[in-house]
Amino acid sequence: MRYADGPGARREVRISASPERVWRVLTDVEAMTGWSPELMEVEWRDGATAPATGARYVGHNEHPLNGRWRTVAHFTEFDPDRTLTWCVLDVDGRYGEATEDPEHRMATWSFTLAPDADGVVLRQSVTIGPGPSGVTAHIERTPEKEEAIIAFRVGELGKGMDETLQGIKDSAEQQD
Repeated sequence: MRYADGPGARREVRISASPERVWRVLTDVEAMTGWSPELMEVEWRDGATAPATGARYVGHNEHPLNGRWRTVAHFTEFDPDRTLTWCVLDVDGRYGEATEDPEHRMATWSFTLAPDADGVVLRQSVTIGPGPSGVTAHIERTPEKEEAIIAFRVGELGKGMDETLQGIKDSAEQQD
């Protein structure tokens, strides 16, 4: 797979809780810092305090190979108890020109909920690109390894999604 193809990953988990309860947990963006292996801190922007279409937060991230960096998460879809989607923007120009334009996003993330018997199937997905990111920085240094670099990063993102989904599941199933 090539970067231009929009590589990504998708994971899911079944949760024994109502869609409303799962939604409350997954929209607690600050709690994500406890489950995500890369998101360390959240700072809401423009007076926002929770996800909504158009709401944004600064995400402080960390990775063993890429160090620390910040992005802006811009929510593009908010359908309560069903879908939450946001794009990640390189506001500091770490990997190219600084941007707050969703058209030049580094990635798009999404959660979707599907009621299932007495619970919910929660799916998380990510699509990398089309804007430059840490992946493109590695590809530029070793273009002959593009497919291996993408496979490695997609694998990492999948493992991170597994951890995040497990955190949401544990929290939703433990709430009253």
